[in-house]
Amino acid sequence: MKMPVGQNAPALTIVVPVFNECECIRTYVEAVAAQTMPCEWKLLFVDDGSTDGTLAAIKEIASSDRRVHYISFPRNFGKEAALLAGLEHSGGDLVATMDVDMQDPPSLLPEMTRAIREEKFDVVATRRTTRKGEPLLRSLFAHLFYKTMRCFSDLELVEGARDYRMMTRKVVDAIVSMQERDRFIKGIFPWIGFKTKWIDYEYVPRTTGSTKWSFWKLFVYGVDGVLSFSTAPLRSVAFGGILAFAAAFPLLVFMLVRHFALGRPFTECAVLAYLIAFLASMQTLAVGIFGLYLAKIHRESTRRPHFVIAEQA
Repeated sequence: MKMPVGQNAPALTIVVPVFNECECIRTYVEAVAAQTMPCEWKLLFVDDGSTDGTLAAIKEIASSDRRVHYISFPRNFGKEAALLAGLEHSGGDLVATMDVDMQDPPSLLPEMTRAIREEKFDVVATRRTTRKGEPLLRSLFAHLFYKTMRCFSDLELVEGARDYRMMTRKVVDAIVSMQERDRFIKGIFPWIGFKTKWIDYEYVPRTTGSTKWSFWKLFVYGVDGVLSFSTAPLRSVAFGGILAFAAAFPLLVFMLVRHFALGRPFTECAVLAYLIAFLASMQTLAVGIFGLYLAKIHRESTRRPHFVIAEQA
């Protein structure tokens, strides 16, 4: 059931997607409760099909704390679906999204609330100023991803930006209105615009547990982001075909002139083999890119729901 919006609703709903984070739940709730918040608030956990005791831990706390609510999925639908479910079922004039692992400092919540209410921002977003403490390969990939997105799309993706942010109700409604199947929230945030204030903070290590994002999952997520907000890969294939033709045609002319004008037979088998292999690789690359976009079209056309709710309270 969707939380009400209006005078009877808490001013702030904090949406927290969780997956196998039973060790973090109580620590996180206590950290949020310890903040001197300038408004009433509620926590809305979205359990993304956890297989450990995450949902049980949430229910235990919710039984004694009326500020704690939850939505539970029957299986893992992914963080994007969990965020969408939380935003769709949020209430109040303000909504925040953050992780439960304490890498998003709850101490920033009061400052974020005041920035919207007193400074009249629509969004208060956070970004990490350093990736110190992260694996080197992940840091390099993240830097490459942001650089690629800036080159291939018109989005102003801020490097180090987190999903930890606070939004007004009109911003939330704009995000929820975007109903594509393959959601890329890091691209949706800058795409919708709105007046945004950025808060910087340094890297904070997890207090307990381990990250659920492997390098491969991050890589696939990055590819989805490029495909969702850029057609540059398709254009690059076309340009690549033009360049391949531009490189092959002069070589063909040279060989024909050499054969008919100078009387030399075609003995450039190695060059031809290389040329054929090059063109074949270009075709394979093109088919692969077309296939990725076709797969996205297929997923959009099925119109399946983003998530299924097993229970909520």
